[in-house]
Amino acid sequence: MLAIPAIAAVACLFSSAQGARWIALIATLVDLVLGIGLWTSYDIGGAQWQFVEDAGNLGIFSWKLGIDGFALLLVMLSVFLMPVCIGASWVAVTNRVQEYMAAFLVTEVLMIGTFAAQDLFLFYIFFEAGLIPMYLIIGIWGGVNRIYASYKFFLYTLLGSVLMLVAMLWMANFAGTSDIPTLLRTDFPVKAQTFLWLAFFASFAVKMPMWPFHTWLPDAHVQAPTAGSVILAGVLLKLGGYGFLRFSLPMFPEASAQLTWLVLGLSAIAVIYTSLVALVQSDMKKLIAYSSVAHMAIVTIGLFAFNRQGIEGAMIVMLSHGLVSAALFLCVGVIYDRLHTREISRYGGLAINMPRYAVLFLFFTMASIGLPGTSGFVGEFLSLAGTYRVSTVITLLCTTGIILGAAYMLYLYRRVVFGDLTKDDVRAMPDLSLREIALLAPIAAVALWMGVYPESFLAPMRKDVATLQARIARATPAGDSLPTAGKAIALPATHMEARP
Repeated sequence: MLAIPAIAAVACLFSSAQGARWIALIATLVDLVLGIGLWTSYDIGGAQWQFVEDAGNLGIFSWKLGIDGFALLLVMLSVFLMPVCIGASWVAVTNRVQEYMAAFLVTEVLMIGTFAAQDLFLFYIFFEAGLIPMYLIIGIWGGVNRIYASYKFFLYTLLGSVLMLVAMLWMANFAGTSDIPTLLRTDFPVKAQTFLWLAFFASFAVKMPMWPFHTWLPDAHVQAPTAGSVILAGVLLKLGGYGFLRFSLPMFPEASAQLTWLVLGLSAIAVIYTSLVALVQSDMKKLIAYSSVAHMAIVTIGLFAFNRQGIEGAMIVMLSHGLVSAALFLCVGVIYDRLHTREISRYGGLAINMPRYAVLFLFFTMASIGLPGTSGFVGEFLSLAGTYRVSTVITLLCTTGIILGAAYMLYLYRRVVFGDLTKDDVRAMPDLSLREIALLAPIAAVALWMGVYPESFLAPMRKDVATLQARIARATPAGDSLPTAGKAIALPATHMEARP
């Protein structure tokens, strides 16, 4: 799965523009087929680490790959969205097509590598190298202010990761190894954990992004091409959530419990503040970008609830947001390609001349809101159910943010799709083509599948959630059913006995 897009990226550079499109599409589809094989072959309830590949030490790091349930789901999200990105760029990108397709294929290699890496420094290499192709995608094929947006994106994310590298060096020196499965069983000194946790937090908080480290995201989304926004919102933002799952919670459980107040506080602010900011946006991409910050705050709240419902809900929110936000950016790209503007006020009445578009856009709007039967409902419900067991106040604040989310998404939909069709250029816009339907329909099908039968996505990670809970429980005083997170925040808390 790493080799195919890597080889295809090189092949794209030595082919014609149309040839590069076909090479990229075929390579990503082959990776999707391999990903489906990975999914069907994964032994639910089996060993924690499966499909392990260990080529030994390569100097500063070891080439060791493998996946657990968390990594499996995020690898599947990556390989599912990548062919969509290639299809979305088929007509829209006309200059330097070979380099563009190569950049996306390299991005796929680095995303899969990040989720599958089992060596600390190999993870860091994949994690940081992912900045480079996205920096180029925004900076070369982006909008008018693409240079500013690409530099801001690169500097924000790189700055946070420098501290993480220092922490990794200390951890490897302390444990005598950089093997991640071994480090997950290592008990780091409680005093050191706080500094290690904060160093990793500096990187993951920017990557997600958490408030107030989110300011690079709206600029990056607005300036990125449509496919760049799809993969940025769909997968790259999930690297921060995956980092909390893989490193912060299991490796530094005591520090995680003591600093829960920080994460819950910032996340609660993010849900409400960014929802209010989204309400007043006039640019469709910027509105969806701010909604992404609010949704990812639900992820961190669920993770730091430290219980099964919260962690499972956070993972489902990540998967759902990856699908739904990607589809919403595609919907914006569809009408941008026709009218070359993202200003909400320029549209109106699209239900009259673009009924197929109106139906699909409505479905993804409802999924973003969290309508029961869609993927958005499952994740948010589980996250809030887990959070309620820790703090009713945080749950109330997050629920308020969800109500605001319904307000700005329905307001967006009404202004774009309903109303009178008064503008001649809007009236002339054709409905979805077969290519565009082929991009959006599979995403809608998976979002519906996740909403109707979430067990398909919960089962692969259930054992890993239990393992993570057992690790976190080391920070729990004897007799408590939950970690000290509920006690660390100065808020009214409601505790219930943990169910088996």
